[in-house]
Amino acid sequence: MLLTALEFLGLVAFAASGALAAVRARLDVFGVVVVGLTTALGGGVIRDVLLGIHPPTTLRNWPYLAVCAATALVVFAFHPQVARLRRGVLLADALGLGVFATAGTTIALNAGATVYAACLIGMTTGIGGGAVRDLLLREIPLVLRKEIYAVAALAGSALVVVGHAVRLPEGPVTVIAAAVVVAIRMIALWRHWNAPVARAPE
Repeated sequence: MLLTALEFLGLVAFAASGALAAVRARLDVFGVVVVGLTTALGGGVIRDVLLGIHPPTTLRNWPYLAVCAATALVVFAFHPQVARLRRGVLLADALGLGVFATAGTTIALNAGATVYAACLIGMTTGIGGGAVRDLLLREIPLVLRKEIYAVAALAGSALVVVGHAVRLPEGPVTVIAAAVVVAIRMIALWRHWNAPVARAPE
C-alpha cells in the first residue's frame, strides 16, 4: 500500500514537470499529454523491462495512465499559474526523483535483484523518464549535464539497499531514503552545487 501511494505521488510529480516542459516547448495538447506520460511512466517501464516484468506494471493498470494524463491536462489548462510556481515545480521533480528511485530499488530487491543491480535499477527508475522527456524535446538529458541529479537518486537507492541488508522495516526506509534524495536535490539547487565539467579545449 505504501509503495503504491508513493508511486502515484511520483507519477503526479513527474507528469506535471514533463507536461510543463512540453508546454514551454510549444507542443499541442496531445504532445503535452504524451510527454507527461513518458516522463511519469518511462522510468517504471525501463525498470520492469530490466527485471523481466512483462507487460510493465504501469501499462497493465489503467489508473497509472489515467492519473498521468489527467495531470498533464491540468497543467496544459493552467500552465500560466503552474509556471509561476517555479520552486513548486522543482520540488515536484525532486519528489518524483526520490520516490521513483527508492521505490524502484525496493521493487528490484523484492524481485530478487542483487544489491548492485538494485541500486542501478533504482537510479534508472528515477532518471529514466526525465531522460526520455529531454530527448523528445531535443535537449541534452538533465542527467548528463552538470546538475546533481543522478547522484542524488543513487544515494537514495544505496540507503534502501543498506536498510534491506540490516533488515530494517521496508516502508519507513523507503520514505526516509526518498526524503534524503529530495533534500540532496533541493540543497544542490539552492547552493548551486554542480558535478565537475571538463574545460573547453583551447
